[in-house]
Amino acid sequence: MAESAVYFLIEKLTILLSEKAKLFKGVRKDFEYVRDELERMIAFLRVADGFEESDPELKVWVKQVREIANDTEDVIDEFLLHSTLNHGRHGIHGFLGELCSSLKNFIFTPKVASEIRSIISRVRNIAEGHQRYCYKLSIQEQGSSSGFVDYSVNDCRGDALLLKEGELVGIEHHKQNLIRMLIEKDLGLKVISVVGMGGLGKTTLVKRLFDDSVVKKHFQNHAWLTVSRSFKIEDLLKDTIQQLFDEIKQPLPEGTGSMNSNRLKEIIREFLLGRRYVLVFDDVWSIPAWEAIKYALPNENHGSRIILTTRLINVASSSCIETNGFVYELNPLSEEESWTLFCQKTFQGNSCPHHLIEICSNILRKCGGLPLAIVAIGGLLATKNMSRVGEWEMLNHSLGPELEGNDALESMKNILLLSFNDLPYYLKPCFLYLSIYPEDHLIEHNTLIRLWIMEGFVKQKEGRTLEEVAEGYLNELINRSLVVMVKTNDDGSLKYGQIHDLYREVILSKAREQNLVTTNEQKTMWPTRVRRLSIHNTLEHVKKERYGTRARSLLTFGVTDVQSMLNILQLLSSFRMLKVLSLKDVPLPAVPKAIFTMLHLRHLSLRNTKVKVLPGSIKKLKMLETLDLKQTYITELPVQILELHHLSHLLLYRHVVYSYLPYDCAYGFKAIKGIGRLISLRKLGYMEASCGSDTIKEISMMTELRRLCLTKLRREDGMAVCSSIEKLHNLRSLNLKSTEEDEVLDLQYLSSPPPFLQRLYLTGCIEKFPIWIQSLHSLIKVYFRWSKLRDDPLQYLQDLPSLVHLEFLVGFTGEELCFKAGKFQRLKLLNFDKLEPLRRVVVEEGAMPHLEKLVIQRCNLLERIPQGIEHLIELKVAEFFDMPDEFIKTMDPHRLGEDYCKVAHIPEVYYTFWRDGGWEIYPLEQNPADMNFRQPRTVIRTQGRRNSL
Repeated sequence: MAESAVYFLIEKLTILLSEKAKLFKGVRKDFEYVRDELERMIAFLRVADGFEESDPELKVWVKQVREIANDTEDVIDEFLLHSTLNHGRHGIHGFLGELCSSLKNFIFTPKVASEIRSIISRVRNIAEGHQRYCYKLSIQEQGSSSGFVDYSVNDCRGDALLLKEGELVGIEHHKQNLIRMLIEKDLGLKVISVVGMGGLGKTTLVKRLFDDSVVKKHFQNHAWLTVSRSFKIEDLLKDTIQQLFDEIKQPLPEGTGSMNSNRLKEIIREFLLGRRYVLVFDDVWSIPAWEAIKYALPNENHGSRIILTTRLINVASSSCIETNGFVYELNPLSEEESWTLFCQKTFQGNSCPHHLIEICSNILRKCGGLPLAIVAIGGLLATKNMSRVGEWEMLNHSLGPELEGNDALESMKNILLLSFNDLPYYLKPCFLYLSIYPEDHLIEHNTLIRLWIMEGFVKQKEGRTLEEVAEGYLNELINRSLVVMVKTNDDGSLKYGQIHDLYREVILSKAREQNLVTTNEQKTMWPTRVRRLSIHNTLEHVKKERYGTRARSLLTFGVTDVQSMLNILQLLSSFRMLKVLSLKDVPLPAVPKAIFTMLHLRHLSLRNTKVKVLPGSIKKLKMLETLDLKQTYITELPVQILELHHLSHLLLYRHVVYSYLPYDCAYGFKAIKGIGRLISLRKLGYMEASCGSDTIKEISMMTELRRLCLTKLRREDGMAVCSSIEKLHNLRSLNLKSTEEDEVLDLQYLSSPPPFLQRLYLTGCIEKFPIWIQSLHSLIKVYFRWSKLRDDPLQYLQDLPSLVHLEFLVGFTGEELCFKAGKFQRLKLLNFDKLEPLRRVVVEEGAMPHLEKLVIQRCNLLERIPQGIEHLIELKVAEFFDMPDEFIKTMDPHRLGEDYCKVAHIPEVYYTFWRDGGWEIYPLEQNPADMNFRQPRTVIRTQGRRNSL
């Protein structure tokens, strides 16, 4: 954990010290000494990170290193505030390089000089500790081939095997599913990987499966091997041999104890030849661990099976690919199963007393369906007096502290910590940073990526952008089941995610301990100097004197009351070192003036505030890279914004919400003459292109753009728009919209579109289909809105190899659409909205073989469901919005609709109507007796527009 803070500081010092000019007059050698000592420690810190939990002295030393790195950065940043900054280059290297020239004549104040002397003294003491611990760790590492030891955590793994039958709620159907996979007729060797986050009961489930009499009888040989993170291949192979020979009551081959791994594998292979066997490898943490095992296992088509348990999705999938095996993802218990298990453990199978139901429901919700957590917490509550409600309330409101100080929950905490301790050094701060979010808060992918980068957690890699590296970090956390995907993009990537409540409690504690993040949920024991402050809902427990003036980040979540807003305004005046400031959802009427004193600010979010004007003082924030003004009332930007040469994300638009999507539903900002000077921009939206073609042409200078949204385009802007877009080779998302729905969006001049374009949103009348779309082989999503296409668009789109999502809103004026056999091979989502002339849709057999969701709405002349819909065997959801009664009746099972049999294979079929300010959703039930026509399953009372797909 200390490694990331040290690395960033070394990078900063190296850039400063690399300048030829004599800097910092008389203290250059001091900073060189600090840098050199920290460089010596950085590799050691990565090793120490795996040992500090078991060594209190080492833990204190690592903390001292982290604090010295933070304090050194503070000293540097403090005098940078007094410097005159000139900018022109992008990123931290450009900034610091230019900064050096302004520091040539800088005279250190007595305060700064004193702090530097103090830092040098502390570094010397830490360096002495470094030598001592290097020797100590070299001794400890001799017992671990992988450089770390599991310590007491490994001792807890056996707990899962000792659970009583009564504690196995919800396990039986999983066991039966897995038994079917084990004994299926396919005779090839298959791997079955049971995957899921820690505490889900993977080991418990597989142990019950392994001991089942059906399994015992079906296989001739059986062995259970616990792998764990720190396994040695020789020990694992010897254990396998021991179990196999013990089962047939035969002595081990002579000399087994001294054999190398290759000879041990040969013995296992020879033993298993000609046999049908089942081997369990429990707790596999890496692909190399599986690779080291698999070559000892013969495949002779006798129906043998390998079962793995793992927390890592990539380990599960990789181990199954070669054998065409199965990945069995274990999910949390349902609410009903969780309640049953909770009552069994807490009340010995009796009902929960009425006066404790609400408290217990809240506690159970924090367990999130984890059997391990439910059993552990239920066991703790079983010892409490049911008449003392206060004791139960205390656990409900302070589960985090209970995890820290309660022996009854120690085993559960250690199991959860396994996943954290196994993270590589660069992922630990990224994961702990998620403690900024309140409980149950959705984590937005794009925002999180930007925050990680702004905080300095993401290291540059050759050939990859910082965003791509951060994307890899996030995917690693998803792979390790530490971030749960709640909503995905069309390409399957994360859009919104969450972390489990119990993991959140663990990382809250860790982040506080590491002084990485402080939240106002922590009512006591704040660190002396808060580095990052996250405020949830209220400022009631936030006191100014608690954190000093060197905080690096301030983020708010759900702070809406007036008093809290006033307190925030008061706080801002002392936050001059901030790099990240997010005031999202705070009802601020204006931008606080104190913000413009924060010269280090890199990320500023005023999203969903009531701000109407952005002052010209924004030019003072020379380091600003992200300016998030979404859902504000700002419609014009000051010309001074053009002085922010590091700005990479300019996000300014406001959506007005309706029941259905009207033409004018999003408002952006008026284009500024000279906008092309912002050459570092990667995202720009929504800019109103009403200033004329000259301003549009300036966009071609922004060659770093990944996302571009232009609105209020006129027919005569077509040539300028196309000319600019052709120069944006890095563009991934393009959104173009004309001034009004009858205004032509002229795109015929675009002959060489951006080659990596993935998302295309075209809104406005298109006279002739843009045939250049056919060449976009990376295209994932296409929207045609108010396009009123006369040509059949399917002929141009049907062979796009990556197309997943296709939507038409007033997008086609023809009477028939035909999806040809073998076309649209990857399409998963299809939406027709208000195609009023449309009378017939045909789906030939073999078309859209992977379609999962079909939405048809307001197509009033469409007489029947798509002909051939029965061929869409992977279709999971069909929704029909505001369609005529005659159309719906053709599918009504209660009235024996003749098309009902064609949709009977679809798991979810709904028809929906907007009535009295809300959506009324009706299911097509498979059992006619269970349904009355137009009796809604769900009524959603909302003025919000329907989300299309």
